Amino acid sequence: MRSPSMSGHFLLAPIPESSSDYLLPKDIKLAVLGAGRVGKSAMIVRFLTKRFIGDYEPNTGKLYSRLVYVEGDQLSLQIQDTPGGVQVQDNLTQVVDSLSKCVQWAEGFLLVYSITDYDSYLSIRPLYQHIRKVHPDSKAPVIIVGNKGDLLHARQVQTHDGVQLANELGSVFLEISTSENYEDVCDVFQHLCKEVSKLHSLSGERRRASIIPRPRSPNMQDLKRRFKQALSSKVKAPSTLA
Repeated sequence: MRSPSMSGHFLLAPIPESSSDYLLPKDIKLAVLGAGRVGKSAMIVRFLTKRFIGDYEPNTGKLYSRLVYVEGDQLSLQIQDTPGGVQVQDNLTQVVDSLSKCVQWAEGFLLVYSITDYDSYLSIRPLYQHIRKVHPDSKAPVIIVGNKGDLLHARQVQTHDGVQLANELGSVFLEISTSENYEDVCDVFQHLCKEVSKLHSLSGERRRASIIPRPRSPNMQDLKRRFKQALSSKVKAPSTLA
Protein backbone atom coordinates (compact mmCIF):
# COMPACT_ATOMS: atom_id res chain seq x y z
CA MET A 1 0.00 0.00 0.00
CA ARG A 2 1.67 3.16 -1.17
CA SER A 3 0.98 6.40 0.59
CA PRO A 4 -1.22 8.97 -1.14
CA SER A 5 0.35 12.11 -2.54
CA MET A 6 2.35 13.87 0.14
CA SER A 7 3.47 17.00 -1.65
CA GLY A 8 3.36 20.25 0.29
CA HIS A 9 5.31 23.22 1.58
CA PHE A 10 8.36 21.90 3.40
CA LEU A 11 11.46 23.90 4.32
CA LEU A 12 14.49 23.28 6.53
CA ALA A 13 16.47 25.65 8.72
CA PRO A 14 18.88 25.24 11.65
CA ILE A 15 17.34 25.39 15.11
CA PRO A 16 18.45 28.68 16.70
CA GLU A 17 20.24 28.74 20.03
CA SER A 18 17.67 28.50 22.78
CA SER A 19 17.21 31.23 25.36
CA SER A 20 14.93 31.82 28.30
CA ASP A 21 12.68 34.14 26.29
CA TYR A 22 12.59 32.02 23.12
CA LEU A 23 9.66 29.64 22.74
CA LEU A 24 10.55 26.61 20.64
CA PRO A 25 7.88 25.13 18.39
CA LYS A 26 6.46 21.77 19.32
CA ASP A 27 8.90 18.88 19.12
CA ILE A 28 8.66 16.04 16.61
CA LYS A 29 10.81 13.06 17.61
CA LEU A 30 11.55 10.44 14.95
CA ALA A 31 13.69 7.31 14.98
CA VAL A 32 15.14 5.53 11.94
CA LEU A 33 15.57 1.79 12.54
CA GLY A 34 16.81 -1.09 10.45
CA ALA A 35 19.65 -3.49 9.73
CA GLY A 36 23.17 -2.39 8.89
CA ARG A 37 24.08 -1.05 5.44
CA VAL A 38 20.50 -0.33 4.40
CA GLY A 39 21.10 3.42 4.02
CA LYS A 40 19.59 4.89 7.20
CA SER A 41 22.28 7.55 7.68
CA ALA A 42 22.29 8.35 3.97
CA MET A 43 18.53 8.91 4.07
CA ILE A 44 18.73 11.30 7.00
CA VAL A 45 21.63 13.30 5.55
CA ARG A 46 19.97 13.39 2.13
CA PHE A 47 16.80 14.77 3.71
CA LEU A 48 18.57 17.41 5.79
CA THR A 49 21.18 18.56 3.26
CA LYS A 50 19.88 17.32 -0.14
CA ARG A 51 23.31 15.71 -0.61
CA PHE A 52 23.86 11.99 -1.10
CA ILE A 53 26.82 10.36 0.62
CA GLY A 54 27.11 6.73 -0.35
CA ASP A 55 29.51 5.41 2.28
CA TYR A 56 29.51 5.86 6.06
CA GLU A 57 31.45 4.56 9.01
CA PRO A 58 29.42 2.14 11.16
CA ASN A 59 26.88 4.29 12.97
CA THR A 60 26.90 4.45 16.76
CA GLY A 61 23.71 6.49 16.96
CA LYS A 62 23.48 10.19 16.16
CA LEU A 63 20.80 12.74 16.90
CA TYR A 64 20.02 15.33 14.22
CA SER A 65 18.00 18.49 14.99
CA ARG A 66 16.45 20.99 12.60
CA LEU A 67 13.70 23.58 12.56
CA VAL A 68 11.22 22.62 9.84
CA TYR A 69 8.07 24.02 8.30
CA VAL A 70 5.43 21.50 7.27
CA GLU A 71 2.54 23.12 5.38
CA GLY A 72 3.06 26.36 7.28
CA ASP A 73 3.44 24.79 10.73
CA GLN A 74 6.78 25.33 12.46
CA LEU A 75 8.18 22.17 14.06
CA SER A 76 11.34 21.36 15.98
CA LEU A 77 12.40 18.10 14.36
CA GLN A 78 14.74 15.62 16.02
CA ILE A 79 15.82 12.48 14.15
CA GLN A 80 17.58 9.65 15.96
CA ASP A 81 19.84 7.53 13.76
CA THR A 82 20.43 4.08 15.23
CA PRO A 83 23.18 1.44 15.03
CA GLY A 84 22.66 -1.06 12.25
CA GLY A 85 23.17 -4.21 14.27
CA VAL A 86 19.77 -5.75 13.63
CA GLN A 87 20.27 -9.01 11.76
CA VAL A 88 18.07 -12.10 11.82
CA GLN A 89 20.99 -14.35 12.64
CA ASP A 90 21.87 -12.23 15.69
CA ASN A 91 20.23 -12.44 19.10
CA LEU A 92 17.40 -10.13 18.15
CA THR A 93 16.12 -9.88 21.75
CA GLN A 94 19.39 -8.32 22.88
CA VAL A 95 19.46 -6.05 19.84
CA VAL A 96 15.99 -4.62 20.33
CA ASP A 97 16.61 -4.25 24.07
CA SER A 98 19.53 -2.00 23.24
CA LEU A 99 17.14 0.14 21.15
CA SER A 100 14.41 0.31 23.78
CA LYS A 101 15.38 3.75 25.08
CA CYS A 102 15.32 5.12 21.57
CA VAL A 103 11.93 3.50 20.89
CA GLN A 104 10.53 4.89 24.14
CA TRP A 105 11.79 8.37 23.25
CA ALA A 106 10.53 8.54 19.67
CA GLU A 107 7.00 9.37 18.52
CA GLY A 108 7.25 8.23 14.90
CA PHE A 109 9.33 5.56 13.19
CA LEU A 110 10.93 4.75 9.85
CA LEU A 111 11.72 1.06 9.44
CA VAL A 112 14.23 0.77 6.61
CA TYR A 113 15.41 -2.27 4.66
CA SER A 114 17.40 -2.61 1.45
CA ILE A 115 15.76 -4.24 -1.56
CA THR A 116 19.17 -5.88 -2.18
CA ASP A 117 19.27 -7.59 1.25
CA TYR A 118 16.50 -10.05 2.10
CA ASP A 119 17.72 -10.46 5.69
CA SER A 120 17.23 -6.74 6.28
CA TYR A 121 13.65 -7.16 5.08
CA LEU A 122 13.09 -10.00 7.56
CA SER A 123 14.25 -7.71 10.37
CA ILE A 124 11.35 -5.30 9.85
CA ARG A 125 8.58 -7.38 11.43
CA PRO A 126 10.34 -7.97 14.80
CA LEU A 127 11.29 -4.29 14.94
CA TYR A 128 7.68 -3.30 14.33
CA GLN A 129 6.49 -5.74 17.01
CA HIS A 130 9.01 -4.30 19.45
CA ILE A 131 7.72 -0.76 18.82
CA ARG A 132 4.16 -1.87 19.57
CA LYS A 133 5.38 -3.68 22.69
CA VAL A 134 7.05 -0.52 23.99
CA HIS A 135 4.03 1.62 22.97
CA PRO A 136 1.14 -0.82 23.58
CA ASP A 137 -1.53 1.88 23.80
CA SER A 138 0.05 4.24 21.30
CA LYS A 139 -0.82 4.97 17.70
CA ALA A 140 2.74 6.04 16.95
CA PRO A 141 2.97 6.13 13.14
CA VAL A 142 5.34 3.71 11.40
CA ILE A 143 6.46 3.88 7.77
CA ILE A 144 8.20 0.92 6.14
CA VAL A 145 10.78 1.97 3.57
CA GLY A 146 12.38 -0.22 0.93
CA ASN A 147 15.59 1.65 0.09
CA LYS A 148 18.08 1.37 -2.80
CA GLY A 149 15.32 1.15 -5.37
CA ASP A 150 17.81 2.04 -8.11
CA LEU A 151 19.75 -1.24 -7.69
CA LEU A 152 17.25 -3.35 -9.59
CA HIS A 153 19.95 -5.69 -10.91
CA ALA A 154 20.70 -6.78 -7.31
CA ARG A 155 17.09 -6.90 -6.05
CA GLN A 156 16.31 -9.63 -3.50
CA VAL A 157 13.06 -8.17 -2.15
CA GLN A 158 10.21 -7.62 -4.57
CA THR A 159 7.93 -4.59 -4.27
CA HIS A 160 4.92 -6.79 -3.56
CA ASP A 161 6.80 -8.24 -0.54
CA GLY A 162 7.00 -4.78 0.99
CA VAL A 163 3.37 -4.04 0.18
CA GLN A 164 2.23 -7.33 1.72
CA LEU A 165 4.23 -6.77 4.91
CA ALA A 166 2.90 -3.23 5.30
CA ASN A 167 -0.67 -4.44 4.80
CA GLU A 168 -0.22 -7.14 7.43
CA LEU A 169 1.20 -4.66 9.94
CA GLY A 170 -1.21 -1.86 9.11
CA SER A 171 1.57 0.45 8.05
CA VAL A 172 2.45 2.69 5.10
CA PHE A 173 4.99 1.37 2.59
CA LEU A 174 7.25 3.31 0.23
CA GLU A 175 10.02 2.04 -2.02
CA ILE A 176 12.61 4.73 -2.75
CA SER A 177 16.10 5.43 -4.03
CA THR A 178 17.96 7.71 -1.64
CA SER A 179 20.74 8.24 -4.16
CA GLU A 180 18.55 9.16 -7.12
CA ASN A 181 15.44 10.90 -5.79
CA TYR A 182 15.55 13.54 -3.06
CA GLU A 183 11.83 14.24 -3.39
CA ASP A 184 10.89 10.69 -2.38
CA VAL A 185 13.12 10.91 0.70
CA CYS A 186 11.58 14.26 1.58
CA ASP A 187 8.07 12.83 1.17
CA VAL A 188 8.84 10.03 3.63
CA PHE A 189 9.96 12.35 6.41
CA GLN A 190 7.30 14.93 5.62
CA HIS A 191 4.50 12.38 5.85
CA LEU A 192 5.82 11.05 9.17
CA CYS A 193 6.05 14.59 10.58
CA LYS A 194 2.44 15.20 9.60
CA GLU A 195 1.24 12.02 11.28
CA VAL A 196 3.07 12.78 14.54
CA SER A 197 1.77 16.35 14.46
CA LYS A 198 -1.79 15.02 14.13
CA LEU A 199 -1.26 12.91 17.25
CA HIS A 200 -0.06 16.01 19.10
CA SER A 201 -3.23 17.85 18.12
CA LEU A 202 -5.47 14.99 19.21
CA SER A 203 -3.70 14.51 22.55
CA GLY A 204 -3.85 18.27 23.17
CA GLU A 205 -7.61 18.28 22.60
CA ARG A 206 -8.05 15.36 24.99
CA ARG A 207 -5.97 17.08 27.68
CA ARG A 208 -7.99 20.29 27.37
CA ALA A 209 -11.22 18.33 27.54
CA SER A 210 -10.09 16.59 30.73
CA ILE A 211 -9.04 19.86 32.41
CA ILE A 212 -11.84 22.20 31.35
CA PRO A 213 -15.23 21.13 32.79
CA ARG A 214 -18.10 20.75 30.42
CA PRO A 215 -20.24 23.92 30.42
CA ARG A 216 -23.65 23.47 31.99
CA SER A 217 -26.82 23.95 30.00
CA PRO A 218 -28.30 27.45 30.51
CA ASN A 219 -30.89 27.69 33.26
CA MET A 220 -33.71 29.75 31.74
CA GLN A 221 -35.16 30.84 35.12
CA ASP A 222 -31.73 32.07 36.19
CA LEU A 223 -31.28 33.97 32.93
CA LYS A 224 -34.69 35.69 33.37
CA ARG A 225 -33.80 36.66 36.96
CA ARG A 226 -30.50 38.22 35.86
CA PHE A 227 -32.23 40.06 33.01
CA LYS A 228 -34.79 41.59 35.43
CA GLN A 229 -31.98 42.66 37.76
CA ALA A 230 -30.19 44.40 34.91
CA LEU A 231 -33.35 46.26 33.90
CA SER A 232 -34.14 47.37 37.44
CA SER A 233 -30.62 48.72 37.95
CA LYS A 234 -30.96 50.83 34.81
CA VAL A 235 -34.31 52.25 36.05
CA LYS A 236 -32.87 53.15 39.46
CA ALA A 237 -29.75 54.78 38.07
CA PRO A 238 -31.28 58.26 37.29
CA SER A 239 -32.87 58.63 40.75
CA THR A 240 -29.57 57.78 42.41
CA LEU A 241 -27.81 60.52 40.47
CA ALA A 242 -30.54 62.99 41.43
